[in-house]
Amino acid sequence: MGVELKFSDAQQKQENQIKAIRSFIAQQVDVIGVSPVVETGWETVFQEAKDAGIPLILVDRRAAVPEDLYVTYLGSDFIEEGRRAGKAMAEIIGGKGKIVELVGTVGSAPANDRAAGFREVMTEYPEMEIIASQSGDFTRAKGKEVMEAFLKAHGKDITALYAHNDDMAIGAIQAIEEYGLKPGEDIKIVSVDAVRGAFEAMIEGKLNCTVECNPLLGPQFFDLALKVVNGEEVAKWVPSEESVYYPEQAAELLPTRQY
Repeated sequence: MGVELKFSDAQQKQENQIKAIRSFIAQQVDVIGVSPVVETGWETVFQEAKDAGIPLILVDRRAAVPEDLYVTYLGSDFIEEGRRAGKAMAEIIGGKGKIVELVGTVGSAPANDRAAGFREVMTEYPEMEIIASQSGDFTRAKGKEVMEAFLKAHGKDITALYAHNDDMAIGAIQAIEEYGLKPGEDIKIVSVDAVRGAFEAMIEGKLNCTVECNPLLGPQFFDLALKVVNGEEVAKWVPSEESVYYPEQAAELLPTRQY
């Protein structure tokens, strides 16, 4: 039997994702994979898939729904990513300093969890404090804009920046340079994703650490989908493999990065 993939780009909108899922249900597909743009508001449509006997796999992001509404979640432990970022930050700034935070898309699982994991580590470092926290919506342009506002309000008081993804960090690096400070030196920066741009920024000395969030889930998703369709047992959560990277390794690893 051949495998046919039907794909729908929801352009970061939940209503488009819901529409696409309903369309797949109507087409009576064998399995549906979805990366929920926000955590809540899925129960009705997931229930419709379940009622139609179509197994659902969550890919890359979780949804706040009862566990019986999906077969498995393939993706990262975003809370652990937040913890890793917190530990790296404590190490880099010596456990004390004023931190600004660029939050991801409001209501998304990565933003909620990366914030929670980071704060969990901060409880061990009473001299580390977050003085400003705002969403940069996971984009470079918004990251730059929000960082500009942080600098305007807090200027040289900022010890470090924690960005929920590399794109926002790269936007913030630009804002810091335009403000006349040196990113990576005057303001230490820890971000999440480990994309190529982050490795380039680390080589330039402008980023101090990136925590990996592996997006290369296609092959794992394909294997999982086949298992599900064939009625094989799968774990409720299949974690993706991830590391933490520092500037010392950046030049050597950059050529091997696939994203």
